[in-house]
Amino acid sequence: MPDSSGGPVQRAIKEIFYPAERISLVEWREFSGAKSTVSLTAVLTLVSFVTGLSNLSRSSVTLAGPLADLLPTPLAVLLARFGGVLFAFVLGFLAVGLQRRKRVAWLVAAVVVPALAVLPLTTLRPTDVPLLVLIGVTFPLHLRNRDQFQQSFDLSPLQIASLSAIFGVVVYGTVGSYGLRDDFTGISTWGDALYYVVVTIATVGYGDITPTTGISKWFSLSVILFGTGAFTVAVGALIGPAIESRMAAAFGNMTASELTLLEDHVVVLGYGDVTESLLEELDTETELVVITPDQEIASRLNTEGVNVLTDDPTDESVLRDARIDAARGVVVGSDDDARDVLAVLATRNVNPDVRIVAAANEAQNVEKLESVGADDTINPLEIGGRLLGRSVLGRDSRSLLDELGGEPGDE
Repeated sequence: MPDSSGGPVQRAIKEIFYPAERISLVEWREFSGAKSTVSLTAVLTLVSFVTGLSNLSRSSVTLAGPLADLLPTPLAVLLARFGGVLFAFVLGFLAVGLQRRKRVAWLVAAVVVPALAVLPLTTLRPTDVPLLVLIGVTFPLHLRNRDQFQQSFDLSPLQIASLSAIFGVVVYGTVGSYGLRDDFTGISTWGDALYYVVVTIATVGYGDITPTTGISKWFSLSVILFGTGAFTVAVGALIGPAIESRMAAAFGNMTASELTLLEDHVVVLGYGDVTESLLEELDTETELVVITPDQEIASRLNTEGVNVLTDDPTDESVLRDARIDAARGVVVGSDDDARDVLAVLATRNVNPDVRIVAAANEAQNVEKLESVGADDTINPLEIGGRLLGRSVLGRDSRSLLDELGGEPGDE
């Protein structure tokens, strides 16, 4: 009997076979979301760097902006010369932090981005106009998406200790070398002392500052030992997690930074017979994340460029990692209906409002999946069998779709 009551079968058939066209570029939410904020920050970094290089390459600096008269001339010249490049390096680190949705990166960027406007407002050269316009576009997006950057900046005890050691060595070396300035050639100010410590720890040693007494030589040796040791430990502590993330990706796991980028995506819980066709259908439509405990399948999907999280799709903490709260929809489609029921329950607990579509392997489980929270449940085997039956009898297979779901576009 035709189902004309607008039930779950009708809605599911219409959405699967006659999806509404969707143009992402013109959707304000996607165009002005957190990803756009990160992208614009990266572009701003590049433009700032190019502007800074342009100012550095000029023989003289023109200060024609409205802020030129308000700043001391030496500071204005220094800003015009080096400001673009220095801001670019800071913005580069902030862009990485924003990509990982770090709150501290957003807070610093909220200060640095408008502060960068001082540069074009000081020089006001024609080549500075794109930088000023880009700042005017990027900063409002930063403010609009402030709630999207909530990840805490967590450091391990080893990372905190190593960074503290470097800071301690710099302070120790600066204070000590300034206190022993009479035992060095070339140290007369705090700036000279800091410069000496930095080039010493970096093992550059230009030779313009040298110790002249025994105590100053022993002091320099201590700075070298402590500084290079702390720097080596810090590099290992900071680079190690990045290497671990790369190894996790090689085995089919998304990294933490990749997970934080997920937004308006579709999460596929489990991997079954219907999943392959589903991935082919949705791959060009939206961003996908597959959660499966099967390591072999996860590795293969990762090789094919599919986002994979190798874990239990019924675990609520795993679903939170996959950002179910920001997902466009969830598809539950493994080969085990009992596990799919648990996956639907877990998903509904994490995000009560997300749309869930389930694929039942057996007809008697359709109602069970819907009773635990699935918005629509489809039995692909039943639909496929009926299509085959109509086809072998020479009937139009489309009539079955009309019978189940009505004509596309009908209300």
